[in-house]
Order: sequence, then structure tokens, then C-alpha cells
Amino acid sequence: MKIPHIDLSAVMRGEEEALSALRAGVLEVGFLTVSGTGLSQAEIDHVLSAYRGFFKQPESVKAQVDMARTGANRGWGGPKSEQVDPKANPDYKEVFDCGYEVTGSELSVYAPNLWPAAPEGFEVAVTAYRDKAMGVAMEILRAIARVIGEDDSYFADKFDRPMALLRGNFYPERPSWAGDKDFGIAAHTDYGCVTLLATDGVPGLEVLGLDGTWVPVTVEPGVFVVNFGEMLEMWTGGRVRATLHRVKGSAEERLSVPLFFNPNYETNVAPIGAGLKSGEVIRAGDHLTKRFAETYVHLQNG
Repeated sequence: MKIPHIDLSAVMRGEEEALSALRAGVLEVGFLTVSGTGLSQAEIDHVLSAYRGFFKQPESVKAQVDMARTGANRGWGGPKSEQVDPKANPDYKEVFDCGYEVTGSELSVYAPNLWPAAPEGFEVAVTAYRDKAMGVAMEILRAIARVIGEDDSYFADKFDRPMALLRGNFYPERPSWAGDKDFGIAAHTDYGCVTLLATDGVPGLEVLGLDGTWVPVTVEPGVFVVNFGEMLEMWTGGRVRATLHRVKGSAEERLSVPLFFNPNYETNVAPIGAGLKSGEVIRAGDHLTKRFAETYVHLQNG
């Protein structure tokens, strides 16, 4: 399986070769690699450095912003704090999550962020990157609308209060005790709409090919990996493909930064468009909250 590559600026200019690659990634593969986003290598390096500084601190320091003390996914999640596949063991990675806040909202998907005191400048670096990455994700959604036969503005009014989550993933070297059920992150499809992933260049991500084999995904610095979640697959009546992927881990530690970009809580993501008619109502927030509760160990435990 070949994962298509697009230059996002060429897509936005309407160049047919770029649109053809986008169609293949959206409709057939479920993954893309993307350049031409407007996010520079310096900006990516800066946010990676911020996350690296946080994760290298002692566990006692990171535990001061442990999300297990909250009812939301804000702050640090230590090793085994997530279990994306109930048939596998909890994932051995560490994470740091921050999201789009809505002041006064009682919904966990809009909860206040939980920021560490160190490293210095962490909050500024992470929020600046998050805000710019959300703009890139919105451009990708406009392009997706075009290739599935909808108007470019199809998604526009559904993301003015996005359930957006920016995450730092720290994958240590694969532990010596790891067995067949142990992963940095086990096989899963993402829960929402669009994932925009930056990495430090260390390999590790694998995508399940159409023939049932796991295909490594490697990108050069500054190139993003983009994939689509189960919410977008459902919302578009299967026109957009969500694909299983995983990180098994290796002899090298790895850092990645995904932005999970999802619509407003109240958005109806039941299948519509392109001749599809559904009287069903599936609120995006209900879907996402349910999937988070199934994944985060501290939410599983009540």
C-alpha cells in the first residue's frame, strides 16, 4: 500500500494532480503525508522541544498535572494510562493533552487546561502551535469536502467551537518485558475527524494495509502525516476511510504531536450528504465522550 503525498498549497490552488492524490488518500487509503501547510520546520521543532523538556522531567514533577485527578483529558497521562484496544494491555507511552477551552462550559471536552510550571514557556509554545495547526486542519477539511462532492464550505460552520485536542506522545524504547499484547499504542482507528501528526522523524507508526500487512510510515522532517477518524467515516457515509494503525515501539525513543480536530459538541454527525438521508441524530460530543471513557484508564475506573 502506497500512502499518497500531497502539497496542501497545490490542493488549495486546485491542481488536479494534487487533488487526485488527495482523493486516493481520503477515499481509499485513509492516510496521507502532507507538505506545504504553512507550518515551518522551526515551529515544529519548537513544539517538539517543549514536549521533550516536559517528558524528561522526573515523574514526581509530571504527576503534579496528572489528568487522573480530573474528569477530563487535560494534563499528563503516565505509562499505561490509556488502553485503546481492550484485547491488548494498556499502552506504555506517556502523553500530555491540552484542548480547546470554552469558558463556563461544564462539558469535559471543553475543560480548562492543566499546565505544568516547567519547562519555562511550555504553555506558550504548545498553545501557539495548537492554534496554527487547527487552521491547517480546517484547510484539509475544506479540501476533503471538495473531493467527496460537497461544497468547500460544507464543514465550515461546524468547527467554530471545535473539540480539538493537541497531544504530545512520548514513546520510550520498547521495554524488555513487552510481549505480543504490549504496544506504544495498540491498533486502533482515531475517534474523531482529522488527525494532523508531526513527528521527530523516528520511525514507529504502522498502518494496516488492504492486504492485512502492517506498513511502516516514515516522513522527512517538516512533513505531516494526516489520517481520518471513525466519526468522519460515519458522518460521510463511508466516503472517507478510517484506517487501523499502531505504534509497536523499537530500540529508539520517539516523540510525536497529533492534533485531533473534531467538530462542535452539538454537531449531528449521522450520515448525510451526497444523496444520503438520515433521520438519526448522533451528537459529535456524545460519540467522542463515549470513546474517551472507553480509552482513558482513569475514566474507565469512574
